[in-house]
Amino acid sequence: MTGANSGVGLETTRQLVKQGGHVVMACRRPDAGEEAAKSFAGLDGSYEVMRLDLADLQSVRDFAAEFLRNYDRLDGLVCNAGLANLTNELERTKDGFELTFGVSYFGHFLLTELLLDLLKASAPSRIVLLSSVAHAGSPRNRPRVHLDDLKYETREVKNLAIYNEAKVANILYAMELADRLEGTGVTAYSVHPGWARSNFDKGGSLGVRVMLTLMKLTVYPFVTDSNEESAQTTLHCLLSDDAPSHSGEYFSQHSVLYRDKECRRGGWPMESPNPNARDMETARKLVEASYGLVGLERE
Repeated sequence: MTGANSGVGLETTRQLVKQGGHVVMACRRPDAGEEAAKSFAGLDGSYEVMRLDLADLQSVRDFAAEFLRNYDRLDGLVCNAGLANLTNELERTKDGFELTFGVSYFGHFLLTELLLDLLKASAPSRIVLLSSVAHAGSPRNRPRVHLDDLKYETREVKNLAIYNEAKVANILYAMELADRLEGTGVTAYSVHPGWARSNFDKGGSLGVRVMLTLMKLTVYPFVTDSNEESAQTTLHCLLSDDAPSHSGEYFSQHSVLYRDKECRRGGWPMESPNPNARDMETARKLVEASYGLVGLERE
């Protein structure tokens, strides 16, 4: 579980430990993971905190190598961590990716590919990639991945546009994984967990912080879900008997934030209203490009 020390990741971890599972909490700050895990006291399962910085691909490789040394099976991988650069300034990861896209997509891409053989050996196993209602955009403005500039070398940086694009990428990656892994016993899903309460509004320009603070006071009480409720979508994909028959599909909690009214009830699964998040050809091209960008050779 990446990003397991707060928000939906922490609650999903807690629910799995409560049911007797063992969860590896992959956290950028292990001390924060250990502090958060104190809330598991008295639960039936167990956990281990391991360091993972998705903004540093060497950290991803080190984490995967250590995990493979310590564990001989992996029943589920949840790519939960994410962030949004709420400034109009370009920030980059250690490897030169735009920060939001690098953490939310490229870091998880490399992690998944490095653990794929163990997932296959542990089959049946499942992969869950977190997306967001934000990927849908509006009927007049649908986010898409820009295959010609995945590292944001020529495009203008706009507040949440990169976040939306990263969430489209995660849906496409889940589609491609499901297609590639058909018959292996490994299934993959993308989810909108609900508009959960989180630290999403940290950072950003003064104007953005003021806007989000006002939203917290006036809008959030009506549109946000509890972390416990938001965790249910991921848990469904990880644990339900029905999910494997929907590998590659998109699962969504209800959300009034969908600009397409017919989508607001959500669905387990549901069709994304964004055609750019349903294009398998784009998904395959994205994965092909991603191999080269993270330094992996395709088998």
